[in-house]
Amino acid sequence: MNIQGIDQLLSQMQATAAVAAGGSPQQAPQGGADFAALLKNSVDQVNSAQQESSAMAKNFELGETDASLQEVMISLQKANVSFQAMVQVRNKLVSAYQDIMNMQV
Repeated sequence: MNIQGIDQLLSQMQATAAVAAGGSPQQAPQGGADFAALLKNSVDQVNSAQQESSAMAKNFELGETDASLQEVMISLQKANVSFQAMVQVRNKLVSAYQDIMNMQV
């Protein structure tokens, strides 16, 4: 996942929270990350990690690669961890959406 994009998103969320809490609005940072593009990029990275590890495992099973069993297992675990992280992000987004929809105006 892109750490710089996450930091930009976090700073934007903190600025929005300060405005919502009654603070003075701050100017948005120039060149800020688009949330949809950031999310799509993260999903694409998780997808590519899963495809690469799957291909690596298949090639190892067929004996077509120089990779060791340890490298294949590490690749599979990295893909699994990145997928689990993406699932947690999705769960937080759904929870935040539900909280916003339950707010009374």
